[in-house]
Amino acid sequence: MTLNLREDLKSKFRKGEFNCEKELTLSIISGKWKVVIIYHLGHEGAYRYGALKRLFLGNISNQILAKQLRELEQDGIVERTVYPETPPRVEYNLTTRGYTLVPIIDSLYEWGKTNMDYYIERLLIDQEQEEELDE
Repeated sequence: MTLNLREDLKSKFRKGEFNCEKELTLSIISGKWKVVIIYHLGHEGAYRYGALKRLFLGNISNQILAKQLRELEQDGIVERTVYPETPPRVEYNLTTRGYTLVPIIDSLYEWGKTNMDYYIERLLIDQEQEEELDE
């Protein structure tokens, strides 16, 4: 099933607002939860809506999760399969195009893993300096 391109992407293409391909990629994966969704679908396979929601430990509303999934579907990254059962079963999985983002997401994960301690250390230094100023 082919969905229409998201309106914000259409608008950016029409106005020539993408200066390079990196901007398109960032536009596709931007959104607080999209990278996490792509990561889990890419490494673990299909997920039902409720199982995806549980990944976020209550930190995401139904409205936001549905919006992020809908945008990923419109962008051709995620496919939604509805099974004709009672009650209806819906699963989300990556498309072939979606799987091409997995190495990028993995690189983002590795960068974060490598650099997390640096930023935590910076935070602690900043907190110490703020405490010294307060004294």
